[in-house]
Amino acid sequence: MTLCLADVLAARVRIAGTALRTPLIPSPALSRRAGAEVLLKLETTQPTGAFKLRGAANALAALGPDVAGVACSSTGNHGRAVAYAARAKGLRAAVFMSRLVPATKVEGIRALGAEVHIVGESQDEAQVDCERFCASEGFIDVSPFDDADVIAGQGTIGLELLEDRPDLETLVIPLSGGGLAGGIALAAKAIKPSIRIVGVTMDNGPAMYHSIRAGHPVEVVEMASLADSLGGGIGAVNQLTLALCRDLIDETVLVSEEEIYRAMQALYYEDRQVAEGGAAVGVAALLAGRVTLGPGPVGVVVSGRNVDMARFTRIVTGADVVLGDHIIAGRAYAPV
Repeated sequence: MTLCLADVLAARVRIAGTALRTPLIPSPALSRRAGAEVLLKLETTQPTGAFKLRGAANALAALGPDVAGVACSSTGNHGRAVAYAARAKGLRAAVFMSRLVPATKVEGIRALGAEVHIVGESQDEAQVDCERFCASEGFIDVSPFDDADVIAGQGTIGLELLEDRPDLETLVIPLSGGGLAGGIALAAKAIKPSIRIVGVTMDNGPAMYHSIRAGHPVEVVEMASLADSLGGGIGAVNQLTLALCRDLIDETVLVSEEEIYRAMQALYYEDRQVAEGGAAVGVAALLAGRVTLGPGPVGVVVSGRNVDMARFTRIVTGADVVLGDHIIAGRAYAPV
């Protein structure tokens, strides 16, 4: 299946009124540190707290009238988006998640009326049960990333970025299954072929990072991470996002848990933003000097705010954080 800019433009029309056009704001502190103008694309302002609403709304808008319900596997934000969009359409929704998904995300999905199924230790295991459920119940499986309508919905972020700032030279985007980074890259490079795309992910189980290098989907062990929303594999038979990311992303970068911790602090103290770990990886890469920048403006996608607030409080107050058998040593925030 081939995706093009027309698909993204059509998605924008379909999701209007469900997903919001989000603000692009300057970050003076990050700009000083990076030596270039840095602007933050705040997908944290979506009604469900994350960018995933764009893709879910577009996928559900494309469904026919005779649908028993929709289901998905999720690390949290996609499930919340599917539940929200399904409720708006009067559809039943079932969301399958692993035990690694934070309780705050699980409860947010339940609050939207979806059936919640906690399965296994990874998103891949949850996906297997999701497929079984869809086969038995006649539900439609809405992929968190490897779906043309989902990708086109996420690509609407690329339209907004370049409409607001046509002079953007680099886009720094969280990278997981590739729906977000691939969709934005598709739209942005169609409009401005010279724009540079950087995908950033955590170094704890970065499936797309390794898959791009191997040239095929690579299985990874899903691990506890501050960037829990970036966990999981890309699917053993990936149809779309691996090729999109391989062909359109110019550079992929890894960041550590400690660097994500500091980025969450920086977004809070410098920009007054609450961001989950997966949303802060682009900022982490800039603060750690892992992205080589030109003199032109840089757009950084801050993809979601659905963080466990008890953990977030520990981070911004400089306390230790426990991730499985790993402890991130606390550190007081030092201004950028």
